[in-house]
Amino acid sequence: MPRAEWNGVVIAETDVFETVEGNVYFPASALKKEYFKNSTTTTVCGWKGTANYYTVSVNGKENPDAAWFYATPKDAAKNIAGHVAFWKGVQVTK
Repeated sequence: MPRAEWNGVVIAETDVFETVEGNVYFPASALKKEYFKNSTTTTVCGWKGTANYYTVSVNGKENPDAAWFYATPKDAAKNIAGHVAFWKGVQVTK
């Protein structure tokens, strides 16, 4: 079962996920919402669309823009609609 951990805490866990370009995308429902804050950061991927970000906040420490998602992905990436992936030191294990 994939899980995402940061700062010693499990912040997401699921048995249903998507993998794209080596990244595990967790359903939004798998996130422990208390550890996520909306970010104003956006980036654009040519084939997936515009990515939005969350800052991960655990035990008083923040990891800015450590989680991303595509609110309205392009058709080629529809399978990750409603899913969130991680980077910036967030450990994802399967």
